[in-house]
Amino acid sequence: MSTATEVRALQERAARAQPAQHVAHLGDWWLRHAPGCGWWLSAVLPHGDLPNREELVRRVAEAEAFYARHHAVARWQITPGVCPNDLDTVLAERGYRRHSPVSLQVASTATVLQEVTTGDWETRVTDAPSPRWLGAWQKATRGDVAAVERMLRRVALPSRYVTVSDGDQVVAVGRTVVDSGSAGVFSMATLPTARGKGAGRTALAALAAWAADRGIDRMYLQVERDNPAALRLYERAGFRELCVYHYRSAS
Repeated sequence: MSTATEVRALQERAARAQPAQHVAHLGDWWLRHAPGCGWWLSAVLPHGDLPNREELVRRVAEAEAFYARHHAVARWQITPGVCPNDLDTVLAERGYRRHSPVSLQVASTATVLQEVTTGDWETRVTDAPSPRWLGAWQKATRGDVAAVERMLRRVALPSRYVTVSDGDQVVAVGRTVVDSGSAGVFSMATLPTARGKGAGRTALAALAAWAADRGIDRMYLQVERDNPAALRLYERAGFRELCVYHYRSAS
């Protein structure tokens, strides 16, 4: 499998693991709108090449019309080698700003289990997000927990949710979604008071252990390049960067 083919497959698995409320397919492109959720879930996945620039511009206009119908900002996830070659240039010419580089990373489950050390925390893995999981996620991220809970109910793939507790308080959470033999890592969040103390490592190790027990030998995740603490965590856990992609958003 070529790197571009692997990247495309993983990004589409990630989209299924974080399903938008509104999804339309325009050829190989995924047009997504997820009101109330992270803005990155409402970005176009413009996969595949197109025969010429004229067709590219026409398709960009159709995607813009999709976001206009939903009264939403048009955004694009731009991955070199996976998106049409001229797309980034066309969007720049149309006034879209470039931002938020993201690292797509992979690791063997065995490596993660070997490299990740855990602290003296209580962990619990469940098949649905408990009120305590949701409450800790909201405290750690200040996100719209109602919108995220609706998004999680849309996930049709095998999923597990981990909570890491210090006494009676949940201090870190995460989840994994299995698709085509890979376990994606999502929703990793740690309360500010527990950061740098191993709670995140413990959550990652619990998800890796669950995956390994079910014969899933590969993990992947997406992490912002401007998040040094998370980058260090995943590097120490044995993840390696497969590619870097970025976003373009309308003004």
